[in-house]
Amino acid sequence: MRYLALACDYDGTIATHGVVDTATLDALERLRASGRKLILVTGRHLDDLLTVMPRIELFDRVVVENGALLYRPESRQEHVLGEAPPERFLEMLRRRGVTATRGRVIVATWEPHETVVLETIRDLGLEHQVIFNKGAVMVLPPGVNKATGLEVALRELSLTRHETVGVGDAENDHAMLSMCECAVAVANALPTLKERADVVTLGDHGGGVSELCEQLLADDLAQIGPRLARHNVALGTRPDGTVVTLSPYGHNVLLAGPSGSGKSTLATGLIERLAERCYQIAILDPEGDYSDFEGAVSLGDPRRPPTSAEVEQVLADARTNAAVNLLGISLTDRPAFFADILPRLQAMRTRTGRPHWLIIDEAHHVIPSTSGLTGQTLPEELGRTLVITVHPSQVAPTLLARIDVVIAVGAAPGETFRELCEATGRAVPPLPAGDLEHGEALAWFADAAGPPERLRILPPTAERKRHHRKYTEGDLDDHSFYFRGPEGKLNLRAQNLVIFLQMAEGVDDDTWLYHLRQGDIARWFRDAIKDEELAADAERIARDQPSSAGESRALVREAIESRYTLAA
Repeated sequence: MRYLALACDYDGTIATHGVVDTATLDALERLRASGRKLILVTGRHLDDLLTVMPRIELFDRVVVENGALLYRPESRQEHVLGEAPPERFLEMLRRRGVTATRGRVIVATWEPHETVVLETIRDLGLEHQVIFNKGAVMVLPPGVNKATGLEVALRELSLTRHETVGVGDAENDHAMLSMCECAVAVANALPTLKERADVVTLGDHGGGVSELCEQLLADDLAQIGPRLARHNVALGTRPDGTVVTLSPYGHNVLLAGPSGSGKSTLATGLIERLAERCYQIAILDPEGDYSDFEGAVSLGDPRRPPTSAEVEQVLADARTNAAVNLLGISLTDRPAFFADILPRLQAMRTRTGRPHWLIIDEAHHVIPSTSGLTGQTLPEELGRTLVITVHPSQVAPTLLARIDVVIAVGAAPGETFRELCEATGRAVPPLPAGDLEHGEALAWFADAAGPPERLRILPPTAERKRHHRKYTEGDLDDHSFYFRGPEGKLNLRAQNLVIFLQMAEGVDDDTWLYHLRQGDIARWFRDAIKDEELAADAERIARDQPSSAGESRALVREAIESRYTLAA
């Protein structure tokens, strides 16, 4: 299921003149029986609500006082979520002729007393805010509203706003609906709320909520998916400047191309944009490329393999992403690790909807074509997965069969499509003429009618300060750099960046300039270190300083140190 929670307003939404009818209660009960959570979010005081809503136990959490108080029906516990105004505030309102009621936190009155209320807040030097609701005037602590209360309720239920449908009718529902993945207004809602909602029900009040419940039970609101384009994330721009976007739900994406072709740039930018929207991400990282990804907890290192249990533990907090470094797991054991962790992640998705995205980098190491992965092992509804590889033909065909979005980078994107289609029995789509330039990609939405289209990659907004041990202190083995000189008399092996810089300072000028001018250094940065920007810097230095050994050495060192945290 995509939507695991329904957040409902009370008055004017599930209730008509303060009463919820039997048909609406029955619809809510059926929805809860499906495994979804119900959350009631209202401006009413708790004691008042309990007198008019006899079936309060139907809800897993109740947010009252417009977000200032959380109530747990099962245990009858209350959790105050804000600080009430001082008693002198109520005393001054009474002296000024305003009749107001007080909850645990909220102070409420009616129009036209809002002017006196605001003046009193000013005169007492308070920071409290005023929120309106169809004639009601509510005084609350700063930053407290239905959205903040709902967020606390969702966190207690191990859910997020991305699994939530919200439904309301009035001014004070704007914040709540804005935070929900799908915002619904009942037919009797205020015009401004209808304008901002993703869906407006045909029925009013409880009839509209019953209608919404039936749609959730029927197809999990699949028919309105195209209306939720506000959640789409950008992939790149077309030649005419328009943006190509990806829905954050449902797709399985293949990103393929040779080393140094822009895969990391595109993937990092996409992951960054998903994280900015608070989608939870789990990255299976065979080469330690994401160990320093901002906002992710890095698990495992070259000396200590990660465990599935610790991955689950980190992802239990919806606000935390996980970068699972597989360098400590041998190549032969990585498919077994994937076979162990995938069902755990899928079970977690069933319970909580998270992690929202699974990123499988260097997928040919994790799910190779020889892994024996079957349809029974891999869920039919995999969804929200990004598969990154050099050669699709080296990835398990069962996984490739789930791919519905293909992004090819590099000089020969047709090879990506040929390998994918041969492995899955699809027809190769017609490709646009011409080679891709650096920074371009071909994107194909297989379920759409059109062919692959050219786009320019959108890079990450913030450059990462890379500190991968593999590159700085590890042993790149066959991918080491060799200082041999113009006549091949040397054979000095630099197995990482630290050794490279040490040797660069020690070799003679002719050897250094030979490798710089030949493009050997730039090629190593691009192919072995997999850093396109560092390679471009080396090419620029070779072009601008072709004969200055000292200056070019210093510039190369500066370029490396600006991107990598090197061992002291």
